[in-house]
Amino acid sequence: MPVSSGQEVLVVDDEPDIRELLAVTLERMGIDCELAATVSEARQYLSDQRFALCLTDMRLPDGNGIDLVRHIQKHHDDVPVAVITAYGSVDTAVEALKAGAFDFVSKPVQLEDLRNLVTAALKLSATDTKLERRSRYTLLGDSGPIREIRRMIAKVARSQAPAYIGGESGTGKELVARLIHEKSPRSDQPFVPVNCGAIPSELMESEFFGHKKGSFTGAVADKPGLFQAADGGTLFLDEVAELPASMQVKLLRAIQERAVRPVGAQAEVAVNVRILSATQENLAELVHEGRFRQDLYYRINVIELTVPPLRERGADVVLLAEYFLKRLSDGAHTGQLILSEEALAALEAYGFPGNVRELENTLERAIALCEGDTIEPSDLGLRDPAGESAAAGSATFVPGSEPLEDYLERIERDAVLEALNRTARNKTAAAKLLGISFRALRYKLEKLGID
Repeated sequence: MPVSSGQEVLVVDDEPDIRELLAVTLERMGIDCELAATVSEARQYLSDQRFALCLTDMRLPDGNGIDLVRHIQKHHDDVPVAVITAYGSVDTAVEALKAGAFDFVSKPVQLEDLRNLVTAALKLSATDTKLERRSRYTLLGDSGPIREIRRMIAKVARSQAPAYIGGESGTGKELVARLIHEKSPRSDQPFVPVNCGAIPSELMESEFFGHKKGSFTGAVADKPGLFQAADGGTLFLDEVAELPASMQVKLLRAIQERAVRPVGAQAEVAVNVRILSATQENLAELVHEGRFRQDLYYRINVIELTVPPLRERGADVVLLAEYFLKRLSDGAHTGQLILSEEALAALEAYGFPGNVRELENTLERAIALCEGDTIEPSDLGLRDPAGESAAAGSATFVPGSEPLEDYLERIERDAVLEALNRTARNKTAAAKLLGISFRALRYKLEKLGID
């Protein structure tokens, strides 16, 4: 006989058979529940007692599940709420998630999916205080934009909805994704990051979904994919805009069906994964241009966060600079260095096109160049991109001064190096800046001998 967990779930459905099925399933999990048939009845229960989870059908006699989701978000925001949707009602599920639902389950209800959902929700409810603990990852700063991002992270961590993280290269999108994972009920499960632009297109399906032994040349053993590796946890798709059209279709199906089919397999494998994605591209623009599927865009962009660029974070530049300087000095065993007032002023005045990543790289270089215990502006080596561009544009080719091939190679090398510098050596971002593909940039790096 299951022992009661001491937590109660509110079940809202106007069909007696469904209410009974859900009640029996919860009882077998050792969970007590109250049953309601209408929105008004559910509201009365919510006002009278505390629930660890509300599980509601979409269609109810006096309203719908989304009405109840919004009511709970407004008046009982500490109660996770999940909705039961009709089979294939993806738009309805997305609408519920956007309204603040913790998760959804489709009819006919698969008991394993229901158990997973309830377990995750109860874990969240039971560990709300624990999830406020300090993470080993830190989003430093005291500016308004960064405080707002921290508030959004705490809110998004309570949901199972797919979230999209936008922002320029080097702003810390992966850090935000890791914090969402660490503050969520999935924190004790894997966080699997993947750079979508770094996987060759012909290997993508195998990398994402796995493959069976013998399914293609070189498949000498069964291999799980990234979805299986992240099962129970979070899959972070960085540079999701780099996915080719064929893979976008397969990714959409995997997200909607919560299952993947390994290459060479006859059957799909169920996976329980939360999707977080990011890119520095404007996904809405790519959708408008027909370069990114609209249905996938709406599916991964249920909740959106935008990480602010460093130039919009005011005094955070100084706080971050001092943090990086201490950490890098300790790692290099150089003794504690300090930044002069002039160096701090130079950092605050600089635009940092490469954002936080460029700031860290700048200080790492300054530590290596500094000859005393104080870093001066000359040690920082801050560039003036506008000035450099103007200087480069004024140079003209003088026939006879050097072979044309050498001149063109030098110009190409300078352009590639400048793009890499501006993006803090992020090759995917540099390729976009140059207007070429990632593969073309990789070829040019090899041709020009740039490491």
